[in-house]
Amino acid sequence: MSHAMSRAEREEFLAALHVGVIAVTVDDRPLAVPIWYDYTPGGDVWIITAPTSIKGRALDASGRYSLCAQTEQPPYEYVTVEGPITEVQESTPDVRSMAHRYLGPELGDAYVEATSTESGDNRVYRMTPQRWYTVDYSKDFAG
Repeated sequence: MSHAMSRAEREEFLAALHVGVIAVTVDDRPLAVPIWYDYTPGGDVWIITAPTSIKGRALDASGRYSLCAQTEQPPYEYVTVEGPITEVQESTPDVRSMAHRYLGPELGDAYVEATSTESGDNRVYRMTPQRWYTVDYSKDFAG
C-alpha cells in the first residue's frame, strides 16, 4: 500500500495549521529550525524572518529552502516541500495575519504589539514548491 498523499491531500494538509521546520544551507552546513508558515493550495509557501538572522542570511544566500510539516500524534503524516524563493518583501501587513493564524486574533494582536520593535525589519520569503514528499500512515487504518 502506498503511503503517498494525492495532490489534493498534500495541499490540504500543508494548508492546515502546523508548525513547520525549514531547512536551509548555512556556509555548507544544514540548518533546520521550527517556524510559522502559511500556504494556500496551488500557491506559494511563505515564512517571515529577519534578513539579519541566521535563517534570513541563509535564505538570502541560498535562494531556496525546504519546509516540513507533520502531525505529532500517530498515525503520522507529513508533507515536505522544496523550491526556490520567488519573492522577498516587507512583512508589515503579513505579521498580523500570521500571528492570528497561530495564536488567534486576541493573542495574535498582543504578540504583534509585544514584538513590534524587534520585528520591524522582518521580511516575507515566498517559496514556490517544486518537489513534494509525503507520507500518510493513517491510510493503514482506513476501513
